Amino acid sequence: MNLLAIETATESCSVALVHGDEVIARSELAPRRHAELVLPMADALLAEAGIGRHALDAIAVGRGPGAFTGVRLGVSLAQGMALALDVPVVTVSSLAALALEAPDDDSDAAILAVIDARMGELYAACYRRDGLGGLIALDDERVVTAESLQLPPAEAWYVVGSGWATYAEVLGERLAGRTVRSAQGDRFPQAVHVASLAVRECVAGRAQAPELALPVYLRDKVALTLAEQGRR
Repeated sequence: MNLLAIETATESCSVALVHGDEVIARSELAPRRHAELVLPMADALLAEAGIGRHALDAIAVGRGPGAFTGVRLGVSLAQGMALALDVPVVTVSSLAALALEAPDDDSDAAILAVIDARMGELYAACYRRDGLGGLIALDDERVVTAESLQLPPAEAWYVVGSGWATYAEVLGERLAGRTVRSAQGDRFPQAVHVASLAVRECVAGRAQAPELALPVYLRDKVALTLAEQGRR
């Protein structure tokens, strides 16, 4: 299988290529530069693998949640490339991709993936590794305040994502009484993990037509009103 994966939902811009049994990737922390970086990254990976775009069997993309502009860019690019190449698209949760940034030590610890959603909120979802390279979702993706975050039962946790960097104190309180094995606020969803999850989806027959590939925002507003800012 030749699969190209794109992840632009956060400050990190990344692209990965699955070429047979090989996976190669490019990633750069580059806020507001995703549009200029993502296609050259893709072309560089294809050149490194020695294949052209028409050799691709599918396009995968991190569908969000994340920054509105970044999510929209990634999904639009994936749709455009897939339509031009007549291949399907696989959408992958950016929170699930982020969860795979947690240490893989064969433990049964749960993973809290949290992305800073701005406006006093975060995007969150909890997972556990399935032992086969994938994830088991323990709850639903949601946008919440750190203070109102509810966690499923688990004795030990890994925490990954920019939500920890912003709300470490409050999230630490939510995790009180549980073992936190590591907490990494400098982690972002990566295309290499989008790719690994997307291959599983392809094998399971869950790739879809490009026009059915939709972004996930979790909320429909991008800024606080003046009145809301005044109440903060």
